[in-house]
Amino acid sequence: MKSELEYEFQPGSCQALYMPKHPTKLKLASWLILATMLMGLGGMTSVLAGNTHQIKMVAEEVDPTGNLGLFAYRMMQHQVVDSNGNTVDLSGNYSTVATIPGPTIVMTEGDVAEIELMHQFNPDNPKQEHVSLHVHGVHYDKESDGTLKYINLYKDESATPVLSYNYRWIAAPGTTGTWAYHDHNMNSHNGAEDRGLFGALIVNPASGLLLQDINGTGSGNALLSQIQKEFVLYIGDDAFWGMEINNANGVQTALGANPNLNAQLNSDIRIHLIALGTNFPQFELPSYTWIDPGTRRRISAKTIGPLEKHVFAINASQSASYLDTAFSSKLLGMKGQLIVD
Repeated sequence: MKSELEYEFQPGSCQALYMPKHPTKLKLASWLILATMLMGLGGMTSVLAGNTHQIKMVAEEVDPTGNLGLFAYRMMQHQVVDSNGNTVDLSGNYSTVATIPGPTIVMTEGDVAEIELMHQFNPDNPKQEHVSLHVHGVHYDKESDGTLKYINLYKDESATPVLSYNYRWIAAPGTTGTWAYHDHNMNSHNGAEDRGLFGALIVNPASGLLLQDINGTGSGNALLSQIQKEFVLYIGDDAFWGMEINNANGVQTALGANPNLNAQLNSDIRIHLIALGTNFPQFELPSYTWIDPGTRRRISAKTIGPLEKHVFAINASQSASYLDTAFSSKLLGMKGQLIVD
């Protein structure tokens, strides 16, 4: 079974340090190296003190007939180990089948994710030999870029029919935000993001405070614990795709294309927009306003580019339609409902 495959990286090599010719310079260089190491360890404190997310994911074909050519990620296991060795199993929060969009991985600044990806579709199709995870926004080394050797000039960083592949993502300080992850290796160096292999990584601030207040009221940063639901909306070239996370129990629900977003009256919700494809979507949520991050400008619409993201929090006070007002998107009927009851 592919789910039982294990893949380990070989230890990397280190480059030799430059050695000065003169002893005094050698001592100085040694002190500088020691100081740099200590500074580096100090800068890593919050990372080392964080949780470790041990994750196993599978990439599967979701249309057995092959007529649609759609693929998706499925979460097999997600366990979180804290600095004391205590483990919490979150696997039950995810769908038992592969979904479009894929699982949303939620971390906190200082956390590390160790992810094993497995390949579970046609092993005989050479165009489908590779599948990967390429993430935006967080830190990783060259082993975890999730691209082909053609791109990274190092090696193919893919799961294949005979080998799984391990990735390591570091939610270092300053990586707070919502970031896309997607395949980069199936069929070509562009991957199969447009065929369903995409998902999101949410990195929450270690402070527990949102980067903005609710509705942009100017009342100061809101508590993350106030948010009752998260809605991740991926804006493709022809449809919205949605994922709901109920923060009361952590359960995730894939909402499909152009979905309804259901929220309780007067509950606080957070909406994460991620643009996919090649268009520049023009998202609008009439009847609501929020502060555009980095400004004091109150908005009810936002234009973002491919793989850009926009996150805002609102109090669900009334039902409203959301839509992409770009010309081609309007022709395709790209809209849905925020239903508040």
